[in-house]
Amino acid sequence: MRKADLINQISDKTGIPKVDVLVTLETMFKEVKSSLAAGENIYIRGFGSFITKKRAAKIGRNIKKNIAVEIPEHFIPAFKPAKEFMQEIKSSKNIKENSEKGDENEEMA
Repeated sequence: MRKADLINQISDKTGIPKVDVLVTLETMFKEVKSSLAAGENIYIRGFGSFITKKRAAKIGRNIKKNIAVEIPEHFIPAFKPAKEFMQEIKSSKNIKENSEKGDENEEMA
């Protein structure tokens, strides 16, 4: 599912015009990004948490030049699903069917 498909589904189910759904969705994405950039985690009960994870400094390797490169510590965004969300996905029977259909479509291409 792409963002356009999500916007269409929300619009169809709620009756809200697609433009309004798009603006709302884009605003949500901007707020999530700005909150995480400010070091503030976002907790949505029953859905999950948008958090930042700290990656420690380490030594990497530039393969082309075969030299060691120091990678400083940094933070990356992450999503941690809520328990209710995880249970709903685990108990869903449609996922296995859809993933098998996706595998068949990839083999045909």
